[in-house]
Amino acid sequence: MNKPHWRPAYIGIGSNLGKPSEQVESGIAALAHIADSMLVLRSGLYRSAPMGPADQPDYVNAVAAMLTRLEPHALLTGMQTVERAHGRKRDGDRWGPRTLDLDLLAYTNMTLEDATLTLPHPGIVERNFVLVPWQEIAPHFRIPGLGSVAVLALRVANREPKIERMGIY
Repeated sequence: MNKPHWRPAYIGIGSNLGKPSEQVESGIAALAHIADSMLVLRSGLYRSAPMGPADQPDYVNAVAAMLTRLEPHALLTGMQTVERAHGRKRDGDRWGPRTLDLDLLAYTNMTLEDATLTLPHPGIVERNFVLVPWQEIAPHFRIPGLGSVAVLALRVANREPKIERMGIY
């Protein structure tokens, strides 16, 4: 029986609770332990104001590149297991504070929309806190239907919320 091919996947990582930098670093490390997946690259850390209600702490964000043999829904399940291990509670507060948020941004050149997953992740083109870290590790990746990460990042790099790189990881 042939094993499935390795496929690239990009994951957005964010936290604004419980020592956010440590949560993001720990979340990145945990991604490397998802079955049939390998962490291959990760961006530096970026700080930004929250996209949702302003009465919450700033976020720390990063993007990771993985190779996986899992189908997208199975990878998402592994990511949600990592979130729960970091104290993430899905309580319906869409823009609220969280210990760890993992978003499947893109999976190969796949487009998908169902009850549990939309690929590419909706809202990417407005999110500098996703695109700027992503362009560090995969500037030439073409997001299906949207264009290259580098071009998209250039368009939003100076938009709100303001982001800043937090130094070397």
